[in-house]
Amino acid sequence: MNVQRAKEIAASPIMANVSYDGTPIYIQYVDEKNETVQIYPLNQPDKEQNVPVTTLEESK
Repeated sequence: MNVQRAKEIAASPIMANVSYDGTPIYIQYVDEKNETVQIYPLNQPDKEQNVPVTTLEESK
């Protein structure tokens, strides 16, 4: 995934099917400068982490 698409997903009121390492996630924040995203697994909102935006996958 790229930074622009991650920003679109984060800003959208519609939930997108995005995963990190095979786990469905929610994008909280996109850091354009460092090309990272703050995410958490949908079933574990307390497990926030920052990962490179390129490690995210979107399912259609």
